[in-house]
Amino acid sequence: MKKVLFLTTLLLLVTVTTFAQTRKEAREARREALKKERAARRALEAQQDSIAYMKAVEALNEGDFVLEANNVSFPNGITRFVSSNTNYVQVKDGKGIVQTAFTNFSYAPTPNGIGGVTVEGDISGMKIKQDKDGNYYCNYMIQGIAISATISITLTGGTNQASVTISPNFNNNTMTMLGVLVPTSESDVFQGTTW
Repeated sequence: MKKVLFLTTLLLLVTVTTFAQTRKEAREARREALKKERAARRALEAQQDSIAYMKAVEALNEGDFVLEANNVSFPNGITRFVSSNTNYVQVKDGKGIVQTAFTNFSYAPTPNGIGGVTVEGDISGMKIKQDKDGNYYCNYMIQGIAISATISITLTGGTNQASVTISPNFNNNTMTMLGVLVPTSESDVFQGTTW
């Protein structure tokens, strides 16, 4: 009887130990698989960011781009999330457009019919600089019937993430937009009624 009890206990101990080792190995294998998957995802994202960055730099240098904003900051410190296809800054063929449309928090009728203003004008004095980290800085003036402003764009190195500061020449209502800079051909913005 003691022999049977001893053998049963030994068999149970071996089974539990084997099961515990198998679970531990399975857990470690899952962790390794997740690490590999994350590394592959990061590599793919880095490659996509690199391609988007190269396209953005080319568009910036050619003067044919759209900065599609998804975030707008006002001088009083308030920041709002906005739709990127109706809030943008565009440059094409020596002309510039600045459009805002605050449909998520503006309820009054607006000049462009989509919740904000759309102004366009001729651009001049465009200067583009690059720093050692790959960041690009673009400054230009835009002059039109309803706009006279200095536009300052910063394109973050290695990605197409960008910010634009719009500084009107006749008041202090500076506005900053954050979003992505893309070639005009890849943009899907909607233009409201222009002033």
